[in-house]
Amino acid sequence: MATSATSDQLLVVIDPIARRTDGESVRIAKDVLSAGAHAKVCLPEGPEEFARALARRGSRRPVVIGDDRALVRAVSVLHRRRELAGCALSMVPVGAALSVAGALGVPTGAVAAARAVLDGVVRRQDLLVDDSDGVVLGTLRIPPVAPRPPSLDVGRPWLRTAQSLVRTLVPARETALPAPRAARLRVEVDGETLVDLDQPVEAVSVTPGAAGLVQVEVRPLSVGAEASPVRALGRTVSVSGADFRYRADAGVCGPVRRRTWTVWEGAWGLTVPGSS
Repeated sequence: MATSATSDQLLVVIDPIARRTDGESVRIAKDVLSAGAHAKVCLPEGPEEFARALARRGSRRPVVIGDDRALVRAVSVLHRRRELAGCALSMVPVGAALSVAGALGVPTGAVAAARAVLDGVVRRQDLLVDDSDGVVLGTLRIPPVAPRPPSLDVGRPWLRTAQSLVRTLVPARETALPAPRAARLRVEVDGETLVDLDQPVEAVSVTPGAAGLVQVEVRPLSVGAEASPVRALGRTVSVSGADFRYRADAGVCGPVRRRTWTVWEGAWGLTVPGSS
């Protein structure tokens, strides 16, 4: 469902990483937005100033210029303040990590994205919220467990110094890294166990679906013939077991022993081109 983006009063929050990595795209986006609307520009230097700017936006429509991390940060701030339902976000993607924004329908060019902010429509998006109040906008993945390389210098600082000197004097050689270990996890979808701890898994993914659902895919460890993925649709996903990390949007979270995610249907609005 999409509605017109109505307010011509904009709060343009420019992420500091975007300013450092691609100042030209930031300038172009700012010029396009200022030419088409009354834009107040904020230049936060860190997460606290970023959150403060959004909290003090008043009736202005927030526009984030930055990468996927900046978008996730903005959604997180508004979610924690319980202001997502009444606030439509806009974004001009600038930076290296833009896959989440692109998947959500935001143009990745500065000019096209800025024009979509001015002339686009607000599309309601589902939100995946975990039991620690964290948010996920795109696909969530649990990769295999990476084994920790053995350490020989515990409690022996002199050995660390010697190893450091050897690394400095001797050219580095390629070394084979240990292969990731399969994880033993219990994966539950809407209270039903999809995979239990006795079945090692290679990977788990949770992908946004339609109508408030996510698709959960578990790839069991294959022995001999390739094992078929196990899939299910649901609104709540719980994963538990040994310590695990997960990739969500542009970051890695954990380790945790248990985490539950719930779909909040149509929880937030994002401005996209009118033809999307």
